[in-house]
Amino acid sequence: MDKRLDLSVYAIRTDLALEAREMATQKHMQELAGVRFHSEEEAGITVSKMVIETMEGAEQIGKMPGRYVTLEVPGLRSQDSELQDRVATRFAQEFHAFLEAIGLKEKDSVLIVGLGNWNVTPDAVGPMVVENVLVTRHLFELMPDQVEDGYRPVSAVSPGVLGITGIETSEIVYGIIEKTRPDFIIAVDALASRALERVNTTIQISDTGISPGSGVGNKRKPLTKETLGIPVIAVGVPTVVDATTIVHDTISYMLAHLGRQLNEAKNPKPASRLTPGGFSLPGKVKRYTDEDMPNEAEQKAILGMIGELEETEKRQLIHEVLAPLGHNLIVTPKEVDDYVEDIANIIASGLNAALHHSIDMNNVSAYTH
Repeated sequence: MDKRLDLSVYAIRTDLALEAREMATQKHMQELAGVRFHSEEEAGITVSKMVIETMEGAEQIGKMPGRYVTLEVPGLRSQDSELQDRVATRFAQEFHAFLEAIGLKEKDSVLIVGLGNWNVTPDAVGPMVVENVLVTRHLFELMPDQVEDGYRPVSAVSPGVLGITGIETSEIVYGIIEKTRPDFIIAVDALASRALERVNTTIQISDTGISPGSGVGNKRKPLTKETLGIPVIAVGVPTVVDATTIVHDTISYMLAHLGRQLNEAKNPKPASRLTPGGFSLPGKVKRYTDEDMPNEAEQKAILGMIGELEETEKRQLIHEVLAPLGHNLIVTPKEVDDYVEDIANIIASGLNAALHHSIDMNNVSAYTH
């Protein structure tokens, strides 16, 4: 009896609109209707801008209509201080342009909300950013005549998580908004990615709001313009990845490696050194390309049924296998402490420069730790 696996209930987890678009484009094999996308790379920083204009495009991608800006900087893992300064500068420029694009003014007051659990390092991006942003609302309230031009009213809070406070994050934010009446909100949170190379190296800005806890599949009440009545700009950094992704990528790398060996076996080169098992001896790291992947028949021969599945189905099958065994883990790099602190400082510096005209990248270090 032919029984086909029901994989529809297993979704690939990603909070990045860029990755959602990549998956949707791969699935439909064409550019998506109602979605504008542009990407550029300069000095190791790739900036991608996407606008989801229609509900049709939103349904295909699985993200709300709105603006999304993504900065990808693989070199951040090298902890190069000069690169970090350039990323903070570019982030400030993109964030300032983002504010103008959605119609916010220079004097509009803002509440910065650092979402996440400060006791869990991968989830502490928001609280770390709040520690380093320049807050000025109290100065405007208590001594407005002494505040120089070039600053705006900024308040900030780290509301914690439900498990610490016993209060929904959204309820805390709603209460603060009711009393302080900011003109807009910036919500900073940790995200989940489907690609290992984007973890701790990517920053996403969007005007669609955010759902606290969504990165680990624990969605709470959303913070959006519809629920709060004021614009909500979300800033997110992927700090974790699903174990399903790691297993899938490992299988893909293995297939690419075997495909390269099959190609070398068909077209042997005198300089090629192979072990008796057919694998190359350790040496320089090899970059696998699409040309290295075995064809469909070879994949079926190597991995049986898996060779017949599409990319999405492979991930879903791996998820279905791992979940009952308790291996459906959320994983983060062991150097996460340094990575999170570095990228939180980058975001805080960028926000300070973008929100206050009197602060630029020449003096921003005076306002951050």
